Amino acid sequence: MSVQQQQLINLFILLLLGSFFSNIYLSWWEMGIILSFTALFEYFTRVDKLSSFYISFSSLSTAIGVMLMMVSTSLYTYCIVIALALSQKHYLQINKHHFFNPSNFALIMALLLFYDDAHIVLGQLGDDFWLLLTLLLMAILILFRINRWIIPLSFVLFYLLFQYIFVVSLDPVLIMEEIYHRFYAISFILFIFFMLTDPKTTPSKISAQLLFAFFMALSTVLLDYFYGFRVQHLFLSLFFFSLFTPLVEGWQERSKNMILVTLLLATLVIVVIIIIESKSPFYFTMDG
Repeated sequence: MSVQQQQLINLFILLLLGSFFSNIYLSWWEMGIILSFTALFEYFTRVDKLSSFYISFSSLSTAIGVMLMMVSTSLYTYCIVIALALSQKHYLQINKHHFFNPSNFALIMALLLFYDDAHIVLGQLGDDFWLLLTLLLMAILILFRINRWIIPLSFVLFYLLFQYIFVVSLDPVLIMEEIYHRFYAISFILFIFFMLTDPKTTPSKISAQLLFAFFMALSTVLLDYFYGFRVQHLFLSLFFFSLFTPLVEGWQERSKNMILVTLLLATLVIVVIIIIESKSPFYFTMDG
């Protein structure tokens, strides 16, 4: 079984469990439409088309990741952002490396283009302990296989440390228990163990993984410090730092083109982050 197959099975199981036992917003027929659209769009936009119909496991994982993390009242919003995510994966490349995690890219595009309609929600999978254990078991099995276990572990430690230094210690009302409470949301853990550890958009060397987790946690907490806690800060930080993975991975054979493209994209990403952060925060609650 390939890593892509294992990842898709893991996410599909979580989607099923969330639909039966938690608060997944979409109905079965809506999820079917989104997955069907994803499969067709991926087939017709692949650079390396095959003669027979082929369904990409990673593209379906992208769609499920978006459905687990985002809530929108319009099906076309899901389809548009997934289409944009798959397009950048195939066409925004250098030396056969794409820059952005497709699921995360889709969520950022949703915030940029459909801010009033599309919202990142970490409550869809609830907080049941048995579901959390299920997610952790699936995560452990795949993280050691792809050698990315250091990223979630170090991110959690850095995140808690920086939250205490920059947020809790400077706020006479806030206590660390409120920070710990975020880890009760299974979707929060899903981000840390699945989206944050994408082998295609994270460094492969241990030292680089530690630095990646350090800067991810630091930037997320600093955004919380300046703008107040918003779920989107996790995704905005990943949007920025995953951009540099192709440069780090190809450090020995880096080219002027790679450096130039990375810097240009970094400028655009910063502009996107500023635009999103300038919008009024939207507070969404799951009911039922």
